[in-house]
Amino acid sequence: MRDVLQQVRGWYVDGERFALATVIDTFRSAPRRPGATMAVSGDGVAVGSVSGGCVESDVYAVAQEVIRTGVPVVRRYGVSDDDVFAIGLTCGGLIEVLVEPVDRTAFGEFESVAAAIEAGRPVAVATVATGDGLGRRLVVTPAEVSGSLGDPGLDSAVVEDAVGMLSTGSTAIRQYGTHGECRRTEVSVFVQALTPPPRMFVFGAIDFAAAVARVGKFLGYHVTVCDARGVFATRARFPEADEVVVDWPHRFLAGVLDQVDARTALCVLTHDPKFDVPLLELALRTEAGYIGAMGSRRTHEDRLARLRAAGLEAGELARLCSPTGLDLGARTPEETAISIAAEIIASRSAASARPLSATTGRIHGGTPSGSLSEAGVLSAMAAR
Repeated sequence: MRDVLQQVRGWYVDGERFALATVIDTFRSAPRRPGATMAVSGDGVAVGSVSGGCVESDVYAVAQEVIRTGVPVVRRYGVSDDDVFAIGLTCGGLIEVLVEPVDRTAFGEFESVAAAIEAGRPVAVATVATGDGLGRRLVVTPAEVSGSLGDPGLDSAVVEDAVGMLSTGSTAIRQYGTHGECRRTEVSVFVQALTPPPRMFVFGAIDFAAAVARVGKFLGYHVTVCDARGVFATRARFPEADEVVVDWPHRFLAGVLDQVDARTALCVLTHDPKFDVPLLELALRTEAGYIGAMGSRRTHEDRLARLRAAGLEAGELARLCSPTGLDLGARTPEETAISIAAEIIASRSAASARPLSATTGRIHGGTPSGSLSEAGVLSAMAAR
């Protein structure tokens, strides 16, 4: 949604009906995760992607029909056959795509959802993905709920799950009984948690930090650069950063601990014990998903000794990625930033960080995100 929001919000304000196609479930090596979105306007303009090109042409045709009829549709796409023109996924996976009409009548809460996304406020959209209630939706924020899925018990159960998913930023299919009963499968509800971008804090206003800030923005982070030296921490030197702060790093981090969660990346590039040791002493006791520190092997060993002296334990020190980055042979600031970004991605996904050519099995790993079972995949393939 965030990727296409600017374009589709204009369509909505103009009173135009458009179609929103969203990946709601995946199995095996699917090219895009649940939440990936493609939008098609009434006059045929398409933005976004649901598969990276495999099935977009068919989704586009379905979207045009949905615009005409105003009726939502769920389409399942599986492994393509030997016909290169078949509508399927050559990667061997399977995805389900919800294609729904959006206009002021069909989705009256759209403007409030768009406003929340643009303001960086968390909001979840829960949409019925099966049966007679297909397309009914709830919009959930930490403060209020609007809409209905057609049953008070179902609404209550979905709201409870949606609030929990907002806290983790997760998006997935959830299944319920018709009145919200748990461990039932009569109703599938797609809950999309639209949370603010994850935070990246870059400490140390050096040339490497400028490159890390650029790649952080490219990866979708809200990037803050912090350094105690005002002559270096300037907007002119870090134009891509969302914020440039002049403060002692550990003091600044202590003031924003409420913004640090499991999605946060902390990149310590200060190269100076008086900055990085107090900072890491605090950072390693946060929930940050990635904590990396730049420096040589000797610097790393000295840093560990200082942190042990400060009282950090082995489990806390084990969280530190130092020297930061993957071994790519990087030398320039830009190459180093890519190696750091690669390590952040690998740590986030628990991937091996080995060349794909040296691995086997699925490229897009992970377990099924929701309701698609092995039997469902085989059935879908047999039906082709």
